[in-house]
Amino acid sequence: MSLGGGTRTLSQSAWMCQASQVPSTLWKLGRLNHVAIATPNLEASTALYRDVLGAQVSQPEDLPEHGVTTVFVILDNTKLELLYPLGNNSPIQNFLDKNKSGGLHHVCIEVDNIQAAMEEVKAHKVRCLSKEPRIGAHGKPVVFLHPKDCAGVLVELEEA
Repeated sequence: MSLGGGTRTLSQSAWMCQASQVPSTLWKLGRLNHVAIATPNLEASTALYRDVLGAQVSQPEDLPEHGVTTVFVILDNTKLELLYPLGNNSPIQNFLDKNKSGGLHHVCIEVDNIQAAMEEVKAHKVRCLSKEPRIGAHGKPVVFLHPKDCAGVLVELEEA
């Protein structure tokens, strides 16, 4: 609260006090793991990040259970995940049919307990796109949250 003015703002200590009043849960939201970008040309996108921008990139990895081929671009503070359709029923192909040049597909945030996180978001009317977590590109359990329930953004939760 500002002293002496008509504008009311929370001081850092007041905000911290409010934050400490948030009920503890059985899970914790962690760091941004990656931002995923759908691309119609995986080789060209990989070359852009590797050869033009000088980033370290992974080898392509096929994930048939997700219908994608992925390449990770390693950054100092996070990763970019390049997504390319794999197979006829790829959700990435559906995305590219609507967005011919590709674009931002989803953000991935780490959680320390994916089962508890799923229960909590469901209790708050956020739809999970699968009933159970699946193993993602990092070999860890993941679940996607419906973009209509997440301010228009497809959110992936990954157990850290």
